[in-house]
Amino acid sequence: MTAATHTPTATVSDPPALTIIQPGDGDTGWLGTVGVQFKLSGSQTNGAVSVVEHPFPVGALVVPHLHTLEDEYSIVTEGEIGFRSGDREVVLGPGGYITKPRGEMHTMWNAGQVPARMIEIISPSGFESFFRELSAVLAGGPPDPEQLMPLAARYGIQLGQPGWLPDVIARYNLTPLT
Repeated sequence: MTAATHTPTATVSDPPALTIIQPGDGDTGWLGTVGVQFKLSGSQTNGAVSVVEHPFPVGALVVPHLHTLEDEYSIVTEGEIGFRSGDREVVLGPGGYITKPRGEMHTMWNAGQVPARMIEIISPSGFESFFRELSAVLAGGPPDPEQLMPLAARYGIQLGQPGWLPDVIARYNLTPLT
Protein backbone atom coordinates (compact mmCIF):
# COMPACT_ATOMS: atom_id res chain seq x y z
CA MET A 1 0.00 0.00 0.00
CA THR A 2 1.37 3.42 -0.88
CA ALA A 3 0.97 6.46 1.30
CA ALA A 4 -1.31 9.19 0.05
CA THR A 5 0.31 12.51 -0.62
CA HIS A 6 -1.28 15.91 -0.53
CA THR A 7 -0.30 18.48 -3.09
CA PRO A 8 -1.50 21.95 -2.14
CA THR A 9 -3.54 23.72 -4.79
CA ALA A 10 -2.54 27.16 -3.54
CA THR A 11 0.43 28.53 -1.70
CA VAL A 12 0.61 31.42 0.71
CA SER A 13 3.94 33.16 0.93
CA ASP A 14 3.41 34.31 4.51
CA PRO A 15 1.06 32.66 6.97
CA PRO A 16 -1.60 34.95 8.40
CA ALA A 17 -1.06 36.37 11.86
CA LEU A 18 -2.92 34.83 14.76
CA THR A 19 -6.32 36.50 14.98
CA ILE A 20 -8.75 36.00 17.85
CA ILE A 21 -12.39 37.04 17.59
CA GLN A 22 -14.41 36.55 20.75
CA PRO A 23 -18.12 35.60 20.62
CA GLY A 24 -20.15 38.72 19.91
CA ASP A 25 -17.15 40.66 18.57
CA GLY A 26 -17.07 42.12 15.08
CA ASP A 27 -18.67 45.06 13.34
CA THR A 28 -22.32 44.60 12.41
CA GLY A 29 -24.52 45.83 9.60
CA TRP A 30 -27.86 45.32 7.87
CA LEU A 31 -28.15 43.91 4.34
CA GLY A 32 -31.83 44.62 3.71
CA THR A 33 -33.35 41.35 4.95
CA VAL A 34 -30.59 39.77 7.05
CA GLY A 35 -27.85 41.11 9.24
CA VAL A 36 -24.10 40.67 8.98
CA GLN A 37 -21.43 40.44 11.65
CA PHE A 38 -17.87 40.62 10.34
CA LYS A 39 -15.51 38.05 11.86
CA LEU A 40 -12.43 37.61 9.60
CA SER A 41 -11.54 39.71 6.58
CA GLY A 42 -9.20 38.96 3.72
CA SER A 43 -6.62 41.29 5.24
CA GLN A 44 -6.47 38.94 8.24
CA THR A 45 -6.17 35.75 6.15
CA ASN A 46 -3.88 36.89 3.34
CA GLY A 47 -6.88 36.77 1.01
CA ALA A 48 -7.59 33.08 1.51
CA VAL A 49 -11.03 33.41 3.14
CA SER A 50 -13.35 35.78 4.90
CA VAL A 51 -15.84 34.80 7.57
CA VAL A 52 -19.10 36.52 8.49
CA GLU A 53 -22.17 35.57 10.50
CA HIS A 54 -25.68 36.25 9.26
CA PRO A 55 -28.62 36.56 11.66
CA PHE A 56 -31.91 35.78 9.89
CA PRO A 57 -35.10 37.27 11.35
CA VAL A 58 -38.28 35.22 10.94
CA GLY A 59 -39.52 35.59 7.33
CA ALA A 60 -36.14 36.76 5.98
CA LEU A 61 -35.23 35.93 2.37
CA VAL A 62 -31.91 36.78 0.72
CA VAL A 63 -32.31 38.10 -2.84
CA PRO A 64 -31.44 35.29 -5.30
CA HIS A 65 -28.00 35.88 -6.72
CA LEU A 66 -25.06 34.27 -8.46
CA HIS A 67 -21.37 34.74 -7.61
CA THR A 68 -18.75 34.81 -10.34
CA LEU A 69 -15.67 35.32 -8.15
CA GLU A 70 -16.05 33.22 -5.00
CA ASP A 71 -17.60 30.15 -3.42
CA GLU A 72 -19.51 30.17 -0.14
CA TYR A 73 -19.60 27.58 2.62
CA SER A 74 -22.36 27.94 5.20
CA ILE A 75 -22.86 26.40 8.63
CA VAL A 76 -26.19 26.82 10.37
CA THR A 77 -25.72 27.60 14.07
CA GLU A 78 -29.27 28.50 15.21
CA GLY A 79 -32.78 27.90 13.92
CA GLU A 80 -33.55 26.51 10.47
CA ILE A 81 -32.28 28.00 7.22
CA GLY A 82 -33.49 26.98 3.79
CA PHE A 83 -31.12 26.97 0.84
CA ARG A 84 -31.87 26.80 -2.87
CA SER A 85 -28.94 26.45 -5.26
CA GLY A 86 -29.77 25.67 -8.86
CA ASP A 87 -32.51 23.02 -8.75
CA ARG A 88 -31.54 21.69 -5.29
CA GLU A 89 -33.32 22.75 -2.12
CA VAL A 90 -32.72 21.81 1.51
CA VAL A 91 -33.55 23.05 5.01
CA LEU A 92 -30.73 22.72 7.55
CA GLY A 93 -30.76 23.03 11.33
CA PRO A 94 -27.90 23.70 13.73
CA GLY A 95 -24.75 21.87 12.65
CA GLY A 96 -25.81 21.57 8.99
CA TYR A 97 -23.28 22.53 6.31
CA ILE A 98 -23.77 23.48 2.66
CA THR A 99 -21.55 24.63 -0.20
CA LYS A 100 -22.80 27.26 -2.64
CA PRO A 101 -20.56 27.18 -5.70
CA ARG A 102 -19.89 30.18 -7.88
CA GLY A 103 -21.84 30.29 -11.12
CA GLU A 104 -25.06 28.93 -9.59
CA MET A 105 -28.12 31.04 -8.74
CA HIS A 106 -28.92 30.59 -5.05
CA THR A 107 -30.80 32.04 -2.11
CA MET A 108 -31.26 31.44 1.61
CA TRP A 109 -34.20 32.05 3.96
CA ASN A 110 -35.32 31.57 7.53
CA ALA A 111 -37.35 28.37 7.23
CA GLY A 112 -38.60 28.35 10.82
CA GLN A 113 -40.62 30.38 13.29
CA VAL A 114 -37.68 31.61 15.39
CA PRO A 115 -34.63 33.72 14.47
CA ALA A 116 -31.85 31.77 12.76
CA ARG A 117 -28.12 32.30 12.30
CA MET A 118 -25.36 30.94 10.09
CA ILE A 119 -21.63 31.29 9.61
CA GLU A 120 -20.51 32.03 6.05
CA ILE A 121 -17.00 31.21 4.87
CA ILE A 122 -16.16 32.97 1.61
CA SER A 123 -13.29 31.82 -0.60
CA PRO A 124 -11.35 33.63 -1.82
CA SER A 125 -11.96 36.69 0.33
CA GLY A 126 -13.13 40.03 -1.01
CA PHE A 127 -16.90 39.63 -0.96
CA GLU A 128 -17.02 40.81 2.65
CA SER A 129 -16.29 44.27 1.22
CA PHE A 130 -19.56 44.07 -0.75
CA PHE A 131 -21.37 43.46 2.54
CA ARG A 132 -19.66 46.49 4.10
CA GLU A 133 -20.55 48.73 1.16
CA LEU A 134 -24.14 47.47 0.91
CA SER A 135 -24.65 47.95 4.64
CA ALA A 136 -23.39 51.55 4.38
CA VAL A 137 -25.72 52.27 1.44
CA LEU A 138 -28.73 50.80 3.25
CA ALA A 139 -27.94 52.74 6.44
CA GLY A 140 -28.84 55.88 4.47
CA GLY A 141 -32.41 54.69 3.83
CA PRO A 142 -34.06 52.85 0.96
CA PRO A 143 -31.57 52.67 -1.91
CA ASP A 144 -32.05 53.67 -5.49
CA PRO A 145 -31.91 50.44 -7.53
CA GLU A 146 -29.61 52.26 -9.95
CA GLN A 147 -27.14 52.53 -7.07
CA LEU A 148 -27.25 48.82 -6.22
CA MET A 149 -26.69 47.34 -9.67
CA PRO A 150 -23.20 48.88 -10.19
CA LEU A 151 -22.25 47.81 -6.65
CA ALA A 152 -23.28 44.21 -7.35
CA ALA A 153 -21.53 44.24 -10.73
CA ARG A 154 -18.30 45.53 -9.17
CA TYR A 155 -18.22 42.40 -7.00
CA GLY A 156 -19.21 39.99 -9.77
CA ILE A 157 -22.74 39.45 -8.42
CA GLN A 158 -25.69 38.84 -10.71
CA LEU A 159 -29.14 39.26 -9.17
CA GLY A 160 -32.03 37.13 -10.40
CA GLN A 161 -35.73 36.37 -10.17
CA PRO A 162 -35.78 32.61 -10.86
CA GLY A 163 -39.10 30.94 -11.68
CA TRP A 164 -39.02 28.91 -8.47
CA LEU A 165 -38.88 31.98 -6.20
CA PRO A 166 -42.66 32.62 -5.80
CA ASP A 167 -43.17 29.02 -4.66
CA VAL A 168 -40.44 29.31 -2.00
CA ILE A 169 -41.89 32.64 -0.78
CA ALA A 170 -45.38 31.14 -0.50
CA ARG A 171 -44.34 27.87 1.18
CA TYR A 172 -42.32 29.61 3.89
CA ASN A 173 -44.37 32.83 4.21
CA LEU A 174 -41.30 34.93 3.47
CA THR A 175 -40.88 38.70 3.23
CA PRO A 176 -38.81 39.51 0.14
CA LEU A 177 -36.87 42.74 -0.17
CA THR A 178 -39.01 45.35 -1.89
